[in-house]
Amino acid sequence: MNGKGLLSVDEALEVLLAGARPVDEVEQVPTLEATGRVLARAQASTMDVPPMDNSAMDGYALRLADVSAPGARLRVAQRIPAGAVGKPLAPGTAARIFTGAPIPPGADAIVMQEFCATDGEHVIVKKVPQPEEWIRRRGSDIRAGGEVLAAGIRLRPQDTGLAASVGIKSLPVRRRVRMALFFTGDELVMPGDPLPPGRIYNSNRFTLNGLAQTFDCEVRDFGIVPDSLEATRDVLRRAAAQADIIVTSGGVSVGEEDHVRPAVEAEGSLLMWKIAMKPGRPLAFGKVGEAAFIGLPGNPVSSFVTFLLFVRPFLRKTQGLAEVAPRAIDARADFDWVKPDSRREFLRVKWNSQGGLDLYPTQDSAVLTSTAWADGLVDNPPNHPIAKGAHVRFLPFSELYG
Repeated sequence: MNGKGLLSVDEALEVLLAGARPVDEVEQVPTLEATGRVLARAQASTMDVPPMDNSAMDGYALRLADVSAPGARLRVAQRIPAGAVGKPLAPGTAARIFTGAPIPPGADAIVMQEFCATDGEHVIVKKVPQPEEWIRRRGSDIRAGGEVLAAGIRLRPQDTGLAASVGIKSLPVRRRVRMALFFTGDELVMPGDPLPPGRIYNSNRFTLNGLAQTFDCEVRDFGIVPDSLEATRDVLRRAAAQADIIVTSGGVSVGEEDHVRPAVEAEGSLLMWKIAMKPGRPLAFGKVGEAAFIGLPGNPVSSFVTFLLFVRPFLRKTQGLAEVAPRAIDARADFDWVKPDSRREFLRVKWNSQGGLDLYPTQDSAVLTSTAWADGLVDNPPNHPIAKGAHVRFLPFSELYG
């Protein structure tokens, strides 16, 4: 903690992650429906892949002993499409073969059809192949018993395809994390409703719902809660009974109309932090019943950024994922940042056509436009100016959304 009583981002993350507990329940789901889920147990192959020696090309299977020089003439004794099984290859003959088809016994090379010419029932081989050329050997990709998928990964389409390729018809995945959301403030209005003087539309409800769904949560949205201690305590109790994690935006300060903090303290326990970061700063972490509670700032940009930096890793650990930290990219800044803050900054930036990063003209934490324009955040250390051409630590949204 620094001299101003502010917690660093890393210190806050350490405490936060220490309180995350992966969900225990495991579900067996069809492999066809498992994309996006978190794999609970490692998966091993029960078979070799490929399961037999097969051709990597359309062409002719032959015996190298029969092709000592270009121009060899061989009788085409059989035709082997994918899915068929050929007969042993007799000396002096070739087999017309197609990609994926099993190699006939006796053949030890494939010649691509582009290097062959047909002459009635014969083929003229224009090129002498190398031993084993264009032959995929059994088990060259996967060996029976070998691990194909590690536990603690979010399954991608290629992962479920890999599982299917070794005959796995269903996969053990962790139950989806249940996230409750609610939003405090009598000033909040939903889009489509009239906007009286002094009111604002509730953008955070849409941003945080979208983020929760992006991370494959089951969302319990309790909507806008009236600014009263009784109403806030009531929704906290209901949310805790239905969710693993409760996330709110706003209402965690010490103002007369900020009821989230006393409500959480009455129903559970709470830590209040001021974090040395910009945007962001206020963050609350606690527990209500068995549910974790994370209170985000009400400012739209601060709420968005703190969700990605704090809720995301907490959620990933709760989901049982092995990796919780985002991967940063070393990138070139095509801008100057001459007046850095004393806090760690997360600047909204966008890739440009020259392969560098452009800075949004204003980094005001109330400008939600900057988040829609940007491709990610530059993670800038405290008191660190950036000169155009310098290399920076870039966190792309494509990584932060993973």
